[in-house]
Amino acid sequence: MEKDVLEKFRNQLKEKQEEILEEVGKTLSEMTDQTTNIPDPNDRATVESGRSFELRIRDRERKLLSKIDEALNRIDEGTFGVCEDCGEDIGLKRLNARPVTTLCIDCKTIQETKEKSKGL
Repeated sequence: MEKDVLEKFRNQLKEKQEEILEEVGKTLSEMTDQTTNIPDPNDRATVESGRSFELRIRDRERKLLSKIDEALNRIDEGTFGVCEDCGEDIGLKRLNARPVTTLCIDCKTIQETKEKSKGL
């Protein structure tokens, strides 16, 4: 892959990484600020539901951060954009849509088909 294209992906990944870390900081700050006792059970349930939702989002972002780190390492190692299953290049359309991917569209489709057949 060309050096300028790799740098574009590196910058895109780093921007997303910074964005996630910024949101984590905001969430932590908001949750520590909301330590007041809420006497009304309905209000408390609403607050707890919101916190639970926020924590689920942050957990997904934590997993994404790990994938971003792995993608940045692949850029450094020169393996970014190469399918880990078949060794073929991953298409730029797919990488633009999901820069953390490790599978080309064909291998991903096969993987999903296998997962669906196991679930049935």
